[in-house]
Amino acid sequence: MSTTDPTPDTSDEAFSLKRIAIPAFGPSLLFGIGEGAILPIAPLMAKDLGASVSMAALIVAMISIGSLLNNIPASVITIRWGERWAIVVAGIWSALGMALCVFTSHLGLFALGCLMVGMSQAVYNLARQSYMTEAVPVAYRARALSTLGGVMRIGMFIGPFLGAAVVHWFGLSAAYAVGIAGVLGAAAVGARVPDLKPPPLPEGQTPPASTTIMSTLRDHRRVFLTLGLGVLLVSAVRASRQVVIPLWADHLALAPAVASLIYGLAGGIDMLVFYPAGKVMDQKGRRWVAVPSMVIMGTALILMPFTSGFTSLLIASLAIGFGNGIGSGMIMTLGADHAPRHGRQHFLGVWRLLSDIGSSVGPALLSFLAATFSLAAGIGVTGLIAFAAAGALAHWIPGRKPH
Repeated sequence: MSTTDPTPDTSDEAFSLKRIAIPAFGPSLLFGIGEGAILPIAPLMAKDLGASVSMAALIVAMISIGSLLNNIPASVITIRWGERWAIVVAGIWSALGMALCVFTSHLGLFALGCLMVGMSQAVYNLARQSYMTEAVPVAYRARALSTLGGVMRIGMFIGPFLGAAVVHWFGLSAAYAVGIAGVLGAAAVGARVPDLKPPPLPEGQTPPASTTIMSTLRDHRRVFLTLGLGVLLVSAVRASRQVVIPLWADHLALAPAVASLIYGLAGGIDMLVFYPAGKVMDQKGRRWVAVPSMVIMGTALILMPFTSGFTSLLIASLAIGFGNGIGSGMIMTLGADHAPRHGRQHFLGVWRLLSDIGSSVGPALLSFLAATFSLAAGIGVTGLIAFAAAGALAHWIPGRKPH
């Protein structure tokens, strides 16, 4: 699709997800592959540069910190340059960060490279969500954003396998070559996405005043303090689930290969159900998926400390993967539903900031509870947070379908 193409027809009759598949979802797949290729390798390279285990974990956490800190600046970048060029810049910036990680022998510069990757992640994710919110009719919104989230997860799933293959033949730094190729490929495909033109104002209507972060916070504070709290809780549960499965498998003295198998199977279930869930959200309403997603995850997490071996842990992990999978794109969809057309990027920047805060707080709380009480207590509390998230979503998500 050429950059000179006209603005896509977003009427319900003319719209087709298949027609926009490559420009809409191609960059997400490639960006996911690029990031997925480096994530398992980054702590190993940090250790090769002299970092301790705890220091290596902190340095890799700079990716998440970069995303958290850059959500608000990402909204400014997207407003100023537009969604298409924000996607391109994010890919180039991520590639530069990865290149810095490869070619430096200084631990501080390696940490800076990780921070740059996280910063680009914030810009890319916000620009993609903003573009899809405008380009896709409301009747298809949940399917489109669920697919967007699902495709990114598929890329994150494929990336480590590609990275492992090249590392086997060429060494650790080769994984970063896969990463750089992936994010630059995302930038190249993103450069061909057509710009969206704002709809013309009705005759006699003056353009609205420009928005700021502060005006967005003031005008939408009720949404941020209600449904936004639910989103924060959802993100805390989702981020915690990534460490719960391997930690409890280790607690049960299962072999690392067995733990990896359980984690991989849970991830496979996660990737299979995103589109049907998006269709249900479009046809029945957001509550029909958002609430069950958290209830299923909460139930599985509360029951996990009672598992005693491979089979029971696998069942609990598959339930977590299923609950997380049907919620793919849920946070993006809820953000798109409540974002105003004017100042959308600022709204989504704050929305993603709430999500990233939850993603940071969840694992930290799990770690604190595990150290203070026990791992079982930490997992159980995470399950209770999932039920709290379900209650918040059930109360604050509008019962009607968006129009």
